[in-house]
Order: sequence, then C-alpha cells, then structure tokens
Amino acid sequence: MVRDQIEARGVSDPRVLAAMRRVRRDLFVPEALRAYAYADEPLPIGDGQTISQPYIVAFMTEALGLRPSARVLEIGTGSGYQTAVLAELAAEVFSIEIVAGLAARARGLLADLGYGNIRFRTADGAPGWPEEAPFDAIIATAAPAAVPAEWPVQLAPDGVLVLPVGAGSQSLVRVTRQGTGWRRENLLGVRFVPLVGGPQGGAS
Repeated sequence: MVRDQIEARGVSDPRVLAAMRRVRRDLFVPEALRAYAYADEPLPIGDGQTISQPYIVAFMTEALGLRPSARVLEIGTGSGYQTAVLAELAAEVFSIEIVAGLAARARGLLADLGYGNIRFRTADGAPGWPEEAPFDAIIATAAPAAVPAEWPVQLAPDGVLVLPVGAGSQSLVRVTRQGTGWRRENLLGVRFVPLVGGPQGGAS
C-alpha cells in the first residue's frame, strides 16, 4: 500500500512513510470491510462517517511537517486511524470527536494498541481546544464551509493548520501562522464528509 499508493504519488517524508507502514489500517475499519482495508479509497465506519483513503492521510500528515516534539490538535477522531498516524510522529495528540459512539470505539482501540500520548474529548470540534493551545499543528478530518476563525488563532508561531474546506466543491487548505498573520495555500481538490457541529457530548 505505502509503496504503490503513497510513495508512487509523491509523498516522500521518511517519517510519514514509516508511520503509515506501522499503523494497520485493517484494525480501524468495520470487520465486514476488512478485505478492502488497504485499497486506496475511503470506507464507511458508521454514523455517516468515513475513514479517509490512505494517500490522503499520508498527504495531509506530510503537509503538517511534524517534528517529534510537536503538539497536535485533531478535529474529528473518526475511526482513530489518522490519530494513530499522528501519535506515531508527534509528542502529544489532542483529538476531538462529536459522535459519541465513534469516539468511544476509537478511544478503546487506540488504548488497546498502546498509544499513551493521545488525549481525547467528546465534543463539538468547532471551538477547537483553546485551553490546551497553542498547537504546533492542527488537522481536520471533516470539511467546514470556511476556515473556522477559532482554529488558526490556536496555532503556535509558525504552526500549520491543514483541513478540507467547502460545502460543495472542496479544497485541501494549509494555513501557516506567520508573525501576526497567516499564509493560506490551496493544496488539492478533495471530498470529505461535512464538519458536524452542535451541542453534543462533553469533555474528558
């Protein structure tokens, strides 16, 4: 999978490639779909949500430029697959999921796999996690219609935010904090589930 679907399409960061090799995607998909776990396509995981295709996970992770000391905020734990990849590369991962069932399953699986550097919150991700800011990187695995104003301000200096943006046609966007401003880049066209917001869940 890594050689044919990720390296062949231009992802070259050796740490990202190694993390993609270490994290077993089949553990994060429903049992009935495990025969398709290593296909380069998103798969349904229940509750109207999906696990992203491996190439997009790798591409977005590389775009963050994570250092081993990084503190990362993930908006949308989902299956926990992207969370595990981040935990392989960063010192601390803070992950928020609004759908309680998904959050519980991902938390249990990641604990069983031995990841001790992840903190979880079951809540609306739109406000981010301001009391734990600043973050060296923020990644979103669902698409808001526009970049939420709350997220870039939670970046550390030179921090990077990577997220899909758009209500119909979507673009993968990278926002980099530079001094008192931000630089925005459109990276590629994507298709993600929309960001779900609302007064669900509670913090933990």
